[in-house]
Amino acid sequence: MKINLETLVYTAGVVCLLAVCAASSESAVAADRSVGVTPVNDRWANDERATIASMRLSQLPPLPKEVSNAVDGSPAARDLGKRLFNDERFSRNGKVSCASCHDPLKSFQDGRPVGIGVGVGSRRSMPVVAAGYGPWLFWDGRKDSVWAQALGPLEDAVEHGGNRSNYAHLIEAHYRAEYEAIFQPMPDLTGVPPDAGPQGLPAEKTAWDGLAKTIQNDVSRIFANIGKLIAAYERTLSYGQSRFDRYAEAVVKGVPAGSSALTSTEIDGLRIFIGKGQCATCHNGPLFTDQHFHNTGVPQRDAASPDRGRAVALAKVVHDEFNCLGPFSDANANQCDELRFIASGGAELEGAFKTPGLRNVTSRAPYMHAGQFASLEQVVGHYVKAPAASVGHTELAHGAAGHTERKPIALSSPEVEALIAFLGTLSSPIIEGSKK
Repeated sequence: MKINLETLVYTAGVVCLLAVCAASSESAVAADRSVGVTPVNDRWANDERATIASMRLSQLPPLPKEVSNAVDGSPAARDLGKRLFNDERFSRNGKVSCASCHDPLKSFQDGRPVGIGVGVGSRRSMPVVAAGYGPWLFWDGRKDSVWAQALGPLEDAVEHGGNRSNYAHLIEAHYRAEYEAIFQPMPDLTGVPPDAGPQGLPAEKTAWDGLAKTIQNDVSRIFANIGKLIAAYERTLSYGQSRFDRYAEAVVKGVPAGSSALTSTEIDGLRIFIGKGQCATCHNGPLFTDQHFHNTGVPQRDAASPDRGRAVALAKVVHDEFNCLGPFSDANANQCDELRFIASGGAELEGAFKTPGLRNVTSRAPYMHAGQFASLEQVVGHYVKAPAASVGHTELAHGAAGHTERKPIALSSPEVEALIAFLGTLSSPIIEGSKK
C-alpha cells in the first residue's frame, strides 16, 4: 500500500500540513457512501466507545509547565528560541541547526533512518511536536525536560559537535541584547577560549579544565539558557485536528453522520487498532503514546554494538547536570517528583525504547528507534511475527505460548491494510503558536 506524502506550508506563525492524500481520502469516503455501502462496522460497544473517546485530541490536557525552565511561556524567549533553532552557526562546521534533523517541512523530523549532523548518528530523530507532554526525552529517556534535551545534540560529537564556550561567544556576538532582555546581563567572556567544554576534542577539554570554576559555571549557565530558549519555542508546536478526531467526536456524541469522516476500511482499521491488533495497549491517549519504555524485539541496527536503550539511560538522566535537580534548573526540589522517584530499573528496561506517538505517522518513514523498518507494512509484520529480542526480553507474545498481559497478534492481509489505512486518518496540521 503506497502512502501519499504530505506537503507543508511553513509560515512565521503557523506550520500547516496540507495533506495531498486528504482529498483522495475524503473522496474515498464519499465514494464509499455513494455506492450504498452500509457502515455496519460503525457500531461500538461501551468499552470501545470509551477507548475512542480517550484518544480524541480534545482530551489532551493543557501542556504542563516546564518548572525547571523559568522562561517557558515567554513570547520573547519563544521568538529568540526559534532563531536559535534555525541557526546553523551553532555547530562545529557551521552547517547544522536543530532544524536539520527536526525539519519543519517534514513534520519536524528528517525522514532518515538515523540522524545526520556533522557525522552519522545511531538512532532516528524523534519529532519534537508535543514533546513537552512526556516526562522523559529521547528514545531512551536520558533527559527529563525539553530544554535539557535541546542541549544534548549541541555537544554531541556527531550531531552539532560544538562546545560551550563557542556557543557562549556566539550569543555574545549575535544575540546579546535579546539574551540580556530575557536573562541577566552576560558575564565578561574576555579570556575565555573560543573552543572549550567538558565534552568534545581533547584540546577543548584541556582548555575547559584550565578555566576557573566560576567561569565554567558562567559559561554553562549561558549554555543552559540556550536550551531553555529553544525549548520555549519547541513547546509551542502542537497538532491540529485530524479526520480521526472528527470521527471520534461524532462517535462520542452518537451522531451517525460522523461515519462520513472515515471510510469503512478505516473504521475496520480503528476496530483492529483498539482490539485484536493490541496497538492501543501502548499507543493510547490523545497523542497515541503511553510515554513509557518497551522492548518489542525490534532488531538491532548494529548487532556488534547492541543498543540497550532505557537500561543504560537511567544513570545518565540521574547524573545529568542539566536535570530538574541540577544547578541550572529553575525548579524547587519538591517540583521534581519524576526524577526524585524515578524507577530504579529492572530486566524489563533492557532493550526498551520509548513508545512514539502516532499522529502524522504515515509521513514519518522509516520507523523504530533506528529506522529499522522502511514501511508501516513492515512494522505491523514485525508485531505479527513477534521475534525474540536480541537484547533483553520482548513483551510480545508469540505462537501458542501466550503472555501474562498480551496475546499473539494474528492479522490477515486485508486486516493489515485496514489498520494502516486507519493510521492515515491521524494526519493533521502542525500548529506553531501559543501553548494550549
